[in-house]
Amino acid sequence: MLRNELPSIKTALPGPKAKAIIDRRAAASPAAIRCPYPVVIKRGEGAMVEDVDGNIFLDWVGGVGVLNIGYSQEEVVKAVQEQAGRYFHAMQNIITHEGFVVLAEKLNAIVPVKEAKRQTMFVNSGAEALENAVKIARGASGRPNIIVFSGAFHGRTLLTGTMTAKKAYYHGMGPLPDGIYRAEFPYLYRAPKGLGESDAVWYYLERLNAVFEEASPPEDVAALVIEPVQGEGGFIPVPREWITAVRALCDKHGILIIADEVQTGFGRSGRMFVSDYWTEWGCPPDIIAMAKSIAGGIPLGAITAGVSIYEKVKPGIIGGTFGGNALACAAALKVIEIMERDKLPDRAKKISEKCFSEFKSWQKEINAVGDVRGIGCMVGIELIKSADKTPWPELVAAAIQEATQKGLIIENAGTHGNVIRFLCPLVVTDAQLERGLSILKTAITASIEKLS
Repeated sequence: MLRNELPSIKTALPGPKAKAIIDRRAAASPAAIRCPYPVVIKRGEGAMVEDVDGNIFLDWVGGVGVLNIGYSQEEVVKAVQEQAGRYFHAMQNIITHEGFVVLAEKLNAIVPVKEAKRQTMFVNSGAEALENAVKIARGASGRPNIIVFSGAFHGRTLLTGTMTAKKAYYHGMGPLPDGIYRAEFPYLYRAPKGLGESDAVWYYLERLNAVFEEASPPEDVAALVIEPVQGEGGFIPVPREWITAVRALCDKHGILIIADEVQTGFGRSGRMFVSDYWTEWGCPPDIIAMAKSIAGGIPLGAITAGVSIYEKVKPGIIGGTFGGNALACAAALKVIEIMERDKLPDRAKKISEKCFSEFKSWQKEINAVGDVRGIGCMVGIELIKSADKTPWPELVAAAIQEATQKGLIIENAGTHGNVIRFLCPLVVTDAQLERGLSILKTAITASIEKLS
């Protein structure tokens, strides 16, 4: 079975069939939607992909965090097929379907927001989830402003593009929505020189307080939007000391915390949500936005918040045609069932232990490996040129291409593009994990030799 195989490259990449389809894509689809990988999928199982030329790849991107349960999970396929035999869709404002209700009930039970009594709404994607989370926070608080962070990625719509830090994602798209202000994210590896971890945390807290002084007074702020582990920003986890202090600061000023768990959610962290850790630390968020792995590849997003928050939102402000689509709800219910039954968060911890041990050993023997960080199976390897931490994006780009040629699909991250991200499906086998680690290390060292 494909799900148990190892990478095997039989042709030059892209193969002849793949190249023909890639050329057709170039003619039919805009170049602004880039895809530098020479892979055209024929089928996928578990963490493995077979292309149209018979090449087999190990996928450590997983649809950018969408495939925590892997490709083609049989039970999810069956659940969607059974639902499709009954009906595809029932618009949430017109007809209620039970899957919609059961999924909302399930998320209300497991999503760790601050308020015990919760409600959930459904949308189609992560960007939609964040858009609606902001609307909910503004509607509940009666306040106009939102604070986001350096390095943040929240989507590519006009609002979430404004919330996103990297200018390349919305260059030339102005005028941009008002009321979005940015603070510095606690990026400890690149904290001001000479600051230890604890001092750096307090430095970043002071930078947040400066936003209240220089951009928006706290009484005008509806919410802070925080990725528990930054994705595009470089797989940077929020420090415990910082989020604990931020929770107290927000409580003092009546500000809500929105956790963007679009990429971090559904088992990847070793818990169902990183916010489960926050809750244990005494600082749960007020609102959680989620998507990606919620439905195993079918588009679905959700926003869970306390009832007292939702009841302040006026009718008509939130909603949408496809939110809570029947096929997506059927998939999500089965995905959550499998994650809980098969203990995929525990599997994430085991994979994480192996990867951190391996990556940390590289850090000792390869000067270019500057930092290794993350939570659970969301791990970033930051590559640098020299001891002064100069980013080395060229090395990451070269390593990605080298790894692809050997059958491992990986992706970059970080403001400077100098971070390799690990988002492997949680169903990867031990043998596949070992092979992937070997390919990646070889790709990095070979690329260093080529660039040196």
